Amino acid sequence: AAEAEEWLVREAGSVRAKAAFEVGLAVGEFFECAGLPTHPQGEVLTSEEARWSLARRRPAGVVSVIAPFNFPLLLALRSVAPALALGNAVLLKPDPRTAVSGGVVIARIFEEAGLPPGVLHLLPGDGEVGRAVVEAPQVRVVSFTGSTPVGRAIGEQAGRLLKRAHLELGGNNALVVLPGADVGKAASAGAFGSYLHQGQICMTTGRHIVHESLLEDYTAALAAKAAALPVGDPARADVALGPLIDRGQLERVHRIVTESVAAGATLAAGGETDGACYRATVLSGVTTDMPAWREEVFGPVAPVLGFATLEEAARIVDDCEYGLSVGILGDIGTAMKLADRIESGKVHINEQTVGDEPNAPFGGVKASGTGSRFGGARANAEAFTETQWVTIRPDIADYPF
Repeated sequence: AAEAEEWLVREAGSVRAKAAFEVGLAVGEFFECAGLPTHPQGEVLTSEEARWSLARRRPAGVVSVIAPFNFPLLLALRSVAPALALGNAVLLKPDPRTAVSGGVVIARIFEEAGLPPGVLHLLPGDGEVGRAVVEAPQVRVVSFTGSTPVGRAIGEQAGRLLKRAHLELGGNNALVVLPGADVGKAASAGAFGSYLHQGQICMTTGRHIVHESLLEDYTAALAAKAAALPVGDPARADVALGPLIDRGQLERVHRIVTESVAAGATLAAGGETDGACYRATVLSGVTTDMPAWREEVFGPVAPVLGFATLEEAARIVDDCEYGLSVGILGDIGTAMKLADRIESGKVHINEQTVGDEPNAPFGGVKASGTGSRFGGARANAEAFTETQWVTIRPDIADYPF
């Protein structure tokens, strides 16, 4: 575990707390998937004929797993472990920027556990390698976690070849703060949702939608928390935000912030680079057409917008191409009413938007992917097996020919 954590710090820029958190979740994936082979893998059906009728699940065959850089260990294992447990062979392509923590570490774990040779293959590489592992004729199922543009391309490839593709894609997730909510607790939740792992999570809180009665106080509280978060070397225990994954992403985040400020937003905190890091940023006075509000920033940026009515909050939440995760803070009854009105794969009441458990279905709607295809015995079986219909008679049937 310590070695895996160290590689997450070195490769992915994970601060130590995030690295430990990720390893703990990965252990949970192993425990969840260890029981999959003993779960029922079929059902007995009724039949109008004098026969037994069964539907049984069988391994799909070869599964390609294309994993991202942000939670490289967890998000690779989320597909690798259940696919192997259900009898498949796996071809794993980690992001080349995290090829050790998202690839070699996993291969070593399974090798030391006694997995037979040839069942798990590791193939690091760029986009050309990704296309190859989708198009390989031996591959029957593709499991991809990453950006929406790349996911669309993979979905098109897989569809043309009549292969199943499970796509967990981007998000621009909303945190709604209802009237009467505790501002201090809400700001703490908002800061965690926006700044964990430098905002480089598909579930990151990308939009803060706050009732107008709390807007000023919430913005000030969130800005104070952002200003207090230290950035720097992720190996240091006192650092809260490490570096972004590469220079290109750092420049993109800063461009989105500066363009939004030029369009009229106000910097309440942050907005500055610090070496390879970006300081936790809060933007107030935003409008829904600004880049920081419309785009999936994938950086530590928290734009804040007010609302007056529940209907307006629901409209703002859904005015987005993505539909992965929503957090709602405040009165439970009001939150439940709002949850019924919005399009999202996940809704967390009195929690922020980042949340995952190995036994819970995970996935989004709209441009966030193809639904809940990860997590839990049922979702994993649907993702990585095929259903075969079997009928059995006591004797050879009579036919009119």
